[in-house]
Formats: sequence, C-alpha cells, structure tokens
Amino acid sequence: MDTDTVRSPAADDSAGRRREQRGWYFYDWACSVYSTTVVTVFLGPYLTTVAEAAADADGFVHPLGVPVRAGSFFAYAVSLSVVVAVLVMPLVGAAADRTGRKKPLLAAAAYTGAAATAGMFFLDGDRYLLGGLLLVVANAAQSVAMMLYNSYLPQIAPPEERDAVSSRGWAFGYAAGALVLVANLVLYTGHDSFGVSEGMAVRICLASAGLWWGAFALIPLRRLRDRRTPAREAALPGFRQLAATVRDMRRHPLTLAFLLAYLVYNDGIQTVISQASVYGSKELGLGQSTLIVAVLLVQVLAVAGALLLGRLARRYGAKRTILGSLVAWTLTLAAGYFLPAGAPVWFFVLAAGIGLVLGGSQALSRSLFSHLVPPGKEAEYFSAYEISDRALSWLGPLLFGLTYQLTGSYRDAILSLVGFFVLGFVLLARVPVRRAIADAGNPVPQRI
Repeated sequence: MDTDTVRSPAADDSAGRRREQRGWYFYDWACSVYSTTVVTVFLGPYLTTVAEAAADADGFVHPLGVPVRAGSFFAYAVSLSVVVAVLVMPLVGAAADRTGRKKPLLAAAAYTGAAATAGMFFLDGDRYLLGGLLLVVANAAQSVAMMLYNSYLPQIAPPEERDAVSSRGWAFGYAAGALVLVANLVLYTGHDSFGVSEGMAVRICLASAGLWWGAFALIPLRRLRDRRTPAREAALPGFRQLAATVRDMRRHPLTLAFLLAYLVYNDGIQTVISQASVYGSKELGLGQSTLIVAVLLVQVLAVAGALLLGRLARRYGAKRTILGSLVAWTLTLAAGYFLPAGAPVWFFVLAAGIGLVLGGSQALSRSLFSHLVPPGKEAEYFSAYEISDRALSWLGPLLFGLTYQLTGSYRDAILSLVGFFVLGFVLLARVPVRRAIADAGNPVPQRI
C-alpha cells in the first residue's frame, strides 16, 4: 500500500501515539459492558416480562395503538433502534469529517447512551414503553459512538500496527464484559443476602452498565485528540456522502458482492447475540443465573475461537475459514431448535458452539474486507461498511419477532435465523476473492 495516499500517523510522536492507543482501548472496555450486560443478558428477558405485565388478556401490548405480542416487543425495539442509528450515523459522520472534531461528538454519543442505560434503573412495573424508548436511545447512541471510535484507528496506528491495535481493543471489550458479568452474577444470585429483590438486582445490573460506560469513557476522551481534516477531504452532507461512496463502490462490484454476503450472515450473528437470552429464558425456562454463566462462557470462548480461526485462516485461507464458520453457525442453530427445556447443560453446549465461532467469523470478515478496499479509501469504505451493516441488521430481529408473533414459538423464531447463514454462505462462496483483491488494486496474499 502506498502510505502517501492514506492519512498516516507516522509523523506523530511514538510515545504520544502509544498513549492515544491505550486510551482508545478503554472505549471498548467502557462500552462493551452495555452489549453484554444489557443487550445480551438482562434487558431482553426483563423487558419482555415488563411488557407481559402490561399486556391485555390476549398477551398483546398496544404502543401507539398498534397491537404487538408482548414477547415480540423487545425484538421490535431493537429493530427500531437500528433504523434510528442508520438515519443519524451519516449526519454525524459528515459533521465529524467536515469539522475534524470527532471527540465532542464521541462524547455526546457516549454519554447519551450511558445516561439512557443508567435510566433503565427506573424500568419496573408495567413501564414497557419507557424500556423501549431507553433501549432505542442507548442502542442508537452506541452505534454512532462506535462509528466515531472506529474512525480513530487509522489516525492512531500506522498500517503495520492496525491489526494488533484493533485486536487489543477487541480483547479489552471482551475482558470488561466478562468481568462485569461476574459481578452481575454475584449480585443476581445473592440478591436476598444483599437485601434486594430479584427485579431490583436486574435494574441495578442494567444501570451499572451505564455508569461503567460513562466512567471509563473519560479515559479515551482525555487521551484521544482531534486532527483537522484538510478541506479537500471534507465530506458531503449526510446521505450525499454515503451515496457518493456507494457510487464509487459500484466500480468494484466484487467488493460489493462480498459486502452483501457479510451483511446477510452478520445480521444472523447479531440477532443470535441479542435474542439468545430471550430464547433461553422464555422457551427453555432457564434462570437468569444460567444465562449469565452461558454468556460468560461465550465471552471466554470467543477469544479462544478467534485465535483458533485465525490459525485456520493462515493454513486454509480466510474465505474458506469463514465459510466453515457459517456451516458451524447453521448446525449450532439447528441444534438449538431441539434443545430440551430446563436442561442448562445443553444450553451451555450451545453457548460453547456460539463462542467458538463468534469472534473469529467477525474478525476474519473485517480482515478479508480490508483487502477489498481500494488503497487510499480505507476510512471512506469502512464508514459505509459500518452504516450498511446497521442498515440491514434490523431484518434479523424483525424476522425473529414476526415469526414468534405468527407462531407463538421461540423455537420457530430461532430456526428462522438459519436462512441468514445459508444465504450468506451461498453469496460468499460465489465471490472470487483473489480477483476481487486484484481488481481493488491491492497485492493478492499467497493464501486468502
């Protein structure tokens, strides 16, 4: 890659760059607790219970007069939050590029999300609408903040450091998620000894994620620094910038073909992450403690799985390894359909299967996409990558919610997600990645 064509931090002082990198890691440490504690473990089952308490005799709630089965409310709220994020991200991204002032925007997004999450402490009784509103705000804010956070990577790390810096940030996030979940498990299982009810323990866990997010976000906000963007690189307003990038992508149809495949199977991945706890709680009758242990198992094995899939990619190539992981995802979900209720051991086996393919399939997908980006357009293409990811990721939760609404079965809902992995496999298998890399103007690795 011609480093003169990309924004390089080579002129930065090495010690200052390392300091920024360490600060950058801590944003993942700060916000990943929201993903694990709130989205993955506690909020789905708890908000569903709150919605059920507000439901009519037929099991429906009526937000804005629309009949919604209480068991589908959480999935619909997740879908709505994604739509809001997709509408906001291009506007915020354009403002950041025009002004070069990412840090104030990152602070605004982070503390909006942290405040909404802390506000979940007040989610009790039948306040399902409050829970849905806070979820939409927190989820959308997290998406916007992550877009800004990721855009710092090319500025704080030269090309030869980016893989290592990105991986460390990812590891920090999983470590924080596991650490806080251990504390959550202690509080939730011992809530009587702490003198609080089970519902109060859940609300404390939810709110603590917001406090953690806000407290540790101070570290990156102190250490990261803004860099003025040259006028020639200023972005077009909002969606015009996204449209211009998509038009440029049309000159690289094989890159677009890979992006489409990724968006399809990653939507399945994200839906499994957000809905697995609802499935375990409502369909399998598992307690919150069991769900927390299962998520802890996923957190730990995701690191091991990423390392394992990384080694397999070095031997067999990233594309083949990703395809193998999609087969594993399909088999894991199919097995999940047959899990017996009230059997935590088998749910742990399912969690282990998810953990082993979770980190690796996403990390290798990002790595493979980086080879398909034309030199000098890394930030532009990864911005569209992030927005496009969010733009499609409402489909999985929507399908999950609709399937449950139509069938009343979470087993059918979880099985409906298999289609994302099967279709993603077919689309990815059809992409000639070696030709795609060459067409993008990049050197083709010996094994890809």
